[in-house]
Amino acid sequence: MSATGREPTPATSPGDLAGSLSEAAFVRLVSDATGEALAATGLLARALDDTPFQASVVRPFEDPDRTTETDVTVAIGRPQPTADVTLTDRAAATAFEAARELGTADPALALAGTIAAGAVDGTVAEAAEQAGLERRPGVAVPTADLADGLAHSTLFVAPFSGETDAARAALAALDISPDDSPSADDHRRLASLVAMAVTADAPPRAADAVQRALRPAVGGPFETVGGYADVLDAIARERPGTAVALALGHEAVREEALDAWRTHATRAHEAVSDATTGRYDGLFVARGDAMPTGTVARLFADFRAPEPVTLVVTDDRAAARATDGRDVSETMHAAADGVGGDAVGTGERARARFDASTADFIEAFREAV
Repeated sequence: MSATGREPTPATSPGDLAGSLSEAAFVRLVSDATGEALAATGLLARALDDTPFQASVVRPFEDPDRTTETDVTVAIGRPQPTADVTLTDRAAATAFEAARELGTADPALALAGTIAAGAVDGTVAEAAEQAGLERRPGVAVPTADLADGLAHSTLFVAPFSGETDAARAALAALDISPDDSPSADDHRRLASLVAMAVTADAPPRAADAVQRALRPAVGGPFETVGGYADVLDAIARERPGTAVALALGHEAVREEALDAWRTHATRAHEAVSDATTGRYDGLFVARGDAMPTGTVARLFADFRAPEPVTLVVTDDRAAARATDGRDVSETMHAAADGVGGDAVGTGERARARFDASTADFIEAFREAV
């Protein structure tokens, strides 16, 4: 039976979190495999100063248990059965405020975490502005090579997504040279191109979703903070060990992180292009071979799905997203229960694993919806 993640978790205040961490002799941070949770983990770890800690990224359905004894275990992104403290809602923003109380907080990492979550927090945005993270025209990418950034961004889906040559052709059509630094006007024209390409033949929500990729803040270890968010989200899912190192601020893993981001993006965009899709009353379903289901579900939900609930299914895994405020995690738990599988998730997003045919799982999810 799939009970994991169903119990509501009380919100943790920044003050309470900071107090718990300041009194601990050893801290364990357990991050969900998302960019927001990873950013929150990095914020708290950096703020611990001389307090020993253990940080790890735990993918859905992996065992979070460790043998090390700790004074405080903080679960970030989703509940864990052994956690003393849990951060789910506003994880990056809460971690940022707690880190400030402890004395050290990186506004670029905090802003990247809230961008990865899909909604920039006002407190974090104000702190980022005060820290000098200025916004410029253009598109949020992590690399100086715009074609590379456009092709591998998972902040949107466009005709050139996943295709570096197609992205170069789009830049050439705008007379933007790959060898010169883009001007402010170049950035503006590129942003207009992306906005139009993303919203053409897309559901109305795509116009809102693409906004987090436009007019990016500049700062952090990559070209833009939005690009930083994109890399954090990808690497948390692809390479957990490297993800922790990046969140802790180790510059040596920058190129490895970019490689993981490219790999993740390529897989995700290929899945969006190749998936077999179906539309039901209130539900959009995409089926395909092995893929990063969580990212693919987000891309379909934000930029392709004509229905408010999106379900992405591969051989033995599934991810769901809701865009109308409903608690899709309950639906996913019911579907997983129906085929003897397991589910995790809260609110508008959920994951499942199962040992049944994809057709049986889709039918169970449809009935639950």
